[in-house]
Amino acid sequence: MLDEDVTAGDSELISLADYGRAAAGALDAGARAYFAGGAGDEITMRDNLAAWQRLAIRPRTLVGVGNRELSVTLLGRRRPHPIVIAPMAYQRLAHVDGEIATARAAAATESIMCLATFSTTTSPVVAEAVPGGSRWFQLYVFSDRGLSRELVTQAVEHGYEALVITVDLPVVGVRERELRSEVQVQLATEQMIDRVTAAGGRGLTPAEFTSLIDPDLRWSDIEQFASDCPLPVIVKGILRAEDAVIALEHGARGIVVSNHGGRQLDTVLSGADALPAIVEAVGGLADVLVDGGIRRGTDVVKALALGAQGVLVGRPVLWGLAVDGAGGAQRVLEILLSEFDCALALAGARSVEELDPSFITAAPWVAVPR
Repeated sequence: MLDEDVTAGDSELISLADYGRAAAGALDAGARAYFAGGAGDEITMRDNLAAWQRLAIRPRTLVGVGNRELSVTLLGRRRPHPIVIAPMAYQRLAHVDGEIATARAAAATESIMCLATFSTTTSPVVAEAVPGGSRWFQLYVFSDRGLSRELVTQAVEHGYEALVITVDLPVVGVRERELRSEVQVQLATEQMIDRVTAAGGRGLTPAEFTSLIDPDLRWSDIEQFASDCPLPVIVKGILRAEDAVIALEHGARGIVVSNHGGRQLDTVLSGADALPAIVEAVGGLADVLVDGGIRRGTDVVKALALGAQGVLVGRPVLWGLAVDGAGGAQRVLEILLSEFDCALALAGARSVEELDPSFITAAPWVAVPR
């Protein structure tokens, strides 16, 4: 959360929470409202963090953890670690270098970056600026299917490795912080220029951009993208086990258990609470990732122990971006990776593969806000 303003000079920034507090002072009021807010009473947004705290780790001892292996397999490819940068829109609201800075941080930490449809930098420009990075492309399916196909074609041509279709935004959730702000953005995406022009040359609000998304998206559309696109398709925004199974039946290679950072429908399940049933239903037939509230290395251990192959991290990376551009985003990722390595060792696991549900139990304490 962005609860109290501090500057980077007020204290050494040694945790993701430190960066969150520093970012509160670095962002202007409108950007802060957009990035920090959730839907409704923000119950789900807060519970995304609390849900990981409701889980306790049951560590093993004397198993020899001097050499640890953080790598995972995602979409059939070995990755150095399980952390993926979640798709986040309008990153130039946080820093002038926007998505390019985030891509540089991703490359420096060998993290996958998922570029958002509503990016303030085009997918070709990001790819050309940081050619060595691993990138996925997040797609909102527009009522104008031609526009969606153009975006996918660009991603394929510029080396993006997966197509992540977000399915939990048929309409925009009730986000009161945004409604009280005056945030406007102008996308660099070339296919959006005519939409901006239609608005009289001004920037569009996030709600105006998201009004382009098709509210009548169906499973048959997912199947069509999976059939037409040479990239593996991941469906993001799943909270029910039966929907995960249907996604696989329609060609998905992966699932992201997600409630959109608590920004869509308030009082839905957290990713941590929805994850176990979805992992069981998928039964190893596809990769399962989870997002929402990952703030500590212990959270990553818990997610993997519950059966996820990877985790997506969003807001904390943006906090680092707001504080110090690419360097800040990189430092946030480095902190989280260091904490993950430490937590893995202290949990008594020599590798990610050794984690299983036996490492996790319901916590005897009451979760406290971070």
